[in-house]
Amino acid sequence: MVLATSNRTKQLLCVSYIEQVRADDLQRSREDLEALLAELRPGFRLLVDLTQLETMDSDCATEIGILMDLIDQRGVSLVVRVIPDPKKDIGMNILTIFHYRHRPRLVTCDKLTDAAEVLSL
Repeated sequence: MVLATSNRTKQLLCVSYIEQVRADDLQRSREDLEALLAELRPGFRLLVDLTQLETMDSDCATEIGILMDLIDQRGVSLVVRVIPDPKKDIGMNILTIFHYRHRPRLVTCDKLTDAAEVLSL
C-alpha cells in the first residue's frame, strides 16, 4: 500500500510505503500524488517513509521512477528518506541519479524522529 499526504502550510509531501507494495499500488496512487503536488509550490519538501515497508516488488522501480520524475518536475528542494533497514532500500539512490535531474538535497535517516528534525517539524 502507498499512502500520500501533504501539508500545504509546511510545503511538505509525505509518501509512505506500507507492508507489501506492488507496481499496481504505485500506479493507483499516481493520480492522488499528482493532485497533492498541484497544491504545493516549487521548493517544497518530500518525506519518503519506509518504516512500515515489508516488501516491494522489483517491478516497482519503473513506477517509482515515474513518481520521482513528477516530483522533480514540480520543483522539490529537499528529499528526506526514512529507511530503518538498509535491506529495504529498493535502489532509491540509483533511481535518484536518473530521475531527480534538478538535484534536490537528499538526506537518509534511520528513524522518523531524525527525519522530523531535518524537516524542522
